[in-house]
Amino acid sequence: MSHSTKPLILGVSGASGLIYAVRALKYLLTANYEIELVASKSTYMVWQAEQDIRMPAEPTAQEQFWREQAGVTLAGKLRCHPWSDVGANIASGSFRTLGMIIMPCSMSTVAKLAVGLSSDLLERAADVQLKEGRKLVIVPRETPFSLIHLRNLTTLAETGVRVVPAIPAWYHNPQTIEDLVDFVVARALDQLDIDCIPLQRWQGHR
Repeated sequence: MSHSTKPLILGVSGASGLIYAVRALKYLLTANYEIELVASKSTYMVWQAEQDIRMPAEPTAQEQFWREQAGVTLAGKLRCHPWSDVGANIASGSFRTLGMIIMPCSMSTVAKLAVGLSSDLLERAADVQLKEGRKLVIVPRETPFSLIHLRNLTTLAETGVRVVPAIPAWYHNPQTIEDLVDFVVARALDQLDIDCIPLQRWQGHR
C-alpha cells in the first residue's frame, strides 16, 4: 500500500539511542513509506560505541546496512545520503516532503537548529523544513537538560517544531526494551499523522 508520493526525511544525529532510528525505520519501511535518510558524521562513532559496528559511508552500502539493522529487506523505499552532501535533493525547499523527524536528536543538533546554523546535510534539511513551514519533529535523547538545552528546545518549539523527548511510558504494559522504544517512536510519528506501529493506546480508566 502506497501512502504518499512524497517522502519522509529521517535524520539520525550523534546522540545515544540509535535503536530509536532503527525501530522507526523498521515500521516505516514495512508500511511502504518512502524514506530519505541522512545520518550525521557523529552517528558513525555512535554505531561503533553502542554496537561495535561500522556503518558504511557509501550510500548504497549504507542503505543495505540500515535495512539489515531494521530487518526489512524489500518493503518501502530507502535512499541514504552522505552527511556532507549539501547539494542533495533534501537540501532544497523545492523538493517536497511529508516533513522530517530527527531521532535521536543530539543537543548539538538542537543548538544549531535553534540559531539557524547548517553545517551538514542533516541540519540543512531540518532548516529547510522550518523555512518552508513543514513538519519537523525532534526526539532529544539527553538527561538532565541544562538551562541552555531547555532554552534551545523552547526556541524550536516556538517555531513550531514538535519536541518528543525519548521518555517511555508504562501504561501499555511493556515487556521488552523494544516495547519501551516503540512507545516513543509511535508518539513521535503521531506528530506527523503517521500511525504504523501497533501500540496499546490509553483508553481511560476501566
